Amino acid sequence: MKKYLFLLGVILSILSCKTSQKPAQTPKTQHFLSKTEPEKRGYWQQYVRYEMFVDMDTEKHQYTGKQKLTYKNNSYDTLTKVYYHLYWNAFQPNSAMAWKARIVPDPDRNMDKILPALKPDETGFVKVNRLLQNGQAVNYKTVGTILEVTLNQPVLPGQQVQFDMDYVAQVPIMIRRAGRNNKEGIDYSMAQWYPKLCEYDERGWHTDPYIAREFYGVWGDYDVTIYIDKKYTVAATGYLQNPEQTGKGYPTQKPLAIPNTQKLTWHFKASNVHDFSWAADPDYVHDIVKVNDSLSLHFFYQNDEKIKDNWKKLQPVAAQTMAFYNKFVGPYPYKKYSIIQAGDGGMEYAMCTFVSGNKPFNSLRGTVQHEMGHAWFQFSLASNESEYPWMDEGFTSFIQDMANVAVNGKRAPNPFEGSYQSYLYLVQQGKEEPLSTHSDHYQTNLAYWINAYDKGKLVLTQLGYIMGFDKLNQTLKNYYKNWAMKHPQPNDFFNIAEKTSGMNLKWFQNEWINTLHHIDYKVDSIVDKDSKTEVVLKNIGEMPMPIDVLVVYTDGSNESFYIPLDLMRGQKNNPFPEIPRQTLPAWRYPVPQYSFKINRPKKDISAVVIDPFGFMADIDTENNVMANKKEKE
Repeated sequence: MKKYLFLLGVILSILSCKTSQKPAQTPKTQHFLSKTEPEKRGYWQQYVRYEMFVDMDTEKHQYTGKQKLTYKNNSYDTLTKVYYHLYWNAFQPNSAMAWKARIVPDPDRNMDKILPALKPDETGFVKVNRLLQNGQAVNYKTVGTILEVTLNQPVLPGQQVQFDMDYVAQVPIMIRRAGRNNKEGIDYSMAQWYPKLCEYDERGWHTDPYIAREFYGVWGDYDVTIYIDKKYTVAATGYLQNPEQTGKGYPTQKPLAIPNTQKLTWHFKASNVHDFSWAADPDYVHDIVKVNDSLSLHFFYQNDEKIKDNWKKLQPVAAQTMAFYNKFVGPYPYKKYSIIQAGDGGMEYAMCTFVSGNKPFNSLRGTVQHEMGHAWFQFSLASNESEYPWMDEGFTSFIQDMANVAVNGKRAPNPFEGSYQSYLYLVQQGKEEPLSTHSDHYQTNLAYWINAYDKGKLVLTQLGYIMGFDKLNQTLKNYYKNWAMKHPQPNDFFNIAEKTSGMNLKWFQNEWINTLHHIDYKVDSIVDKDSKTEVVLKNIGEMPMPIDVLVVYTDGSNESFYIPLDLMRGQKNNPFPEIPRQTLPAWRYPVPQYSFKINRPKKDISAVVIDPFGFMADIDTENNVMANKKEKE
C-alpha cells in the first residue's frame, strides 16, 4: 500500500527548480538575525597561504618541492607546535593504512594484498629535507603520515608565522585515489600530494593518520607552480595564470619553458579553498562548457574514441546539474569547476573531481553528479569529514537523488528507497555502528560505507518526515547561507534546522547520530467502541518519532491523523492537503502505547497504515499496516 500511496509530486514540488542556463541567483533564504550563526557565537578559523614550486621527474616518478607557508593563528590559543599531513607515506608496506587493510574483515580494493607487496619504486613517500620557522631551522620528526614540528617561538593569538620547506616525494602506483598510471592509463593523479598543514580548530589539532578515509583542511589561498615535461596537459584546482597553450583548451601561447629543459611551467592560483589537486596526462582532451555567464565547466578526458561520445553526452547534463545545485542549495562560489578523468573511481577535490572515465554513461553521469555535489557539502560547507563523514557523503547523496529526479527525470515510487534498503540490511546483519563513529575507527568497511552514504542521507529524509520537506529544503539553504566557506559541525546544522522548523530536534540528533536505537512502530489493534473505532499503536522500537497515520475507508475515501511527538515542541504542516488531516494530542515520551478514536464504525474501515508515504526509517514495515478483517455473518 505504501508504494501506491507515495506521492512523487511532493518531491517534485519541493524541488520547484527547473534547471536552466541562466545565471544562478543567491536564493532568498530566511536570515535569522543581522548576524550569521557563526558570527553570533564568535566563530574563528585559521588561515594559510601556500606558495609551492614542484619539479617533476617523470622518469623516476619523483618530484622535488619547495613550499613557503604563511600561517595566521586566528584562535585564542598560543601554539607551541604545528603538524603537517604527509599523506603519501601511507602507501608503504608497514604503514597504518597497510595494517588497517590487513585487520579489517572486508578489505577495500585488495589493499590488504597490494600494500604489503609494494616494491621500493612503487611506494609513495614525502621526505622533508629542510624546515625553517621565520628563517630559522626548526625541530621536526616524521611519524608515519604526520610531521610533528616543535616551534622555536610560540605563535601567539593573532600572530602570523612563515614556514619554508624543501622536500622530495615519490608518486606511488595507483592504489587509492592518487598515484601514477591508473587502470585507464592516466599518468598522474596528484591528490594529497604535498605537505599539508593540519587543521586547528576549537577542539584543537586534528592529526589523524591517513588510512584511506577522509580529510579536513585549513581554509586559505594557493599559488602553485608545476614544472613538468612539455608533452603533458595539466588539469588542476584554481585558475591557470599563464593560459598560453594552443590546441588543448587553453587559449594563447604555450606555458613558459624552464631554460635549457624540455619542461613547461604551469602556474595556478586558487583563493579561499582548503586543498589543491592536479592531474597530468599527454592525451587529455580539454572541453569547456558554460553553465552561465560567470561559471564554466572544464572536462579533461583521454582522446579515446571508446569514451568520447559518453564524455560529450555528459557535458550538458553536468551543466544542468550544476545549475540545479546552485538553485537547490546555494550559488557555487567559484568561476570554474573541472571534471577530470583520473584517480580510481570518484573523489571530490577543491574546484574539481577525479572520476573514472571508461564506464557506461549512466554510471559516469551518477558518479559525476555525486562528486559535483561535494562542491557544496565538504568543499564549501567544509565539515570535518574524518569525524563526521555523514555530513558530506550523506548530504551529497541526498542532493544527488534530488538531481536524479530534477535533471535525469527519474520517476520512482521513492527516490531514496535504495538507502532505506541498505540501512535495513546493515541492521539485519548486526554490523551497524553509531553514526558518530570516527571514519577511521569503523570495524568494517560495510558499516562505514552504509553509515556515511545511506544512513547519512536518511538524516535528511527523517528530518523531512519530521518537519516537512519544504522546511528541510529551507534548512539546507539556510545552512549554506550561514556556514559556506567555514567548518560547520553537527550542532551547527541542527541549530539551523531547529530555527528553520521552529521545532526542538535535539532528541532526533542524539537518537539518530549517537545511538543504535531503531524506529519500529506497530498498528496493534482496531476495535469497535460505541459506534466509533479505537486504534491502538505501539512503539516497540527504542527511538521515538511523530507518527502519520492513514485510514482507508471501504467507500474509497481516505483520512489522515497526525500525532506529533511531545519532544518536538511543534508540528509540521500537512504535506498532503488534498487528504483531510486531524492533528491529535502529542505522543508523550517514553509512553510505549497510544490510542485514538475515529468517528466511524469499524465496519467502515478497510485498513490503518502507519507512515503511508514511506519516509520513516522503520526497521519492520510489515506491522505498519493492519487490514480490517470482516467478521463472518
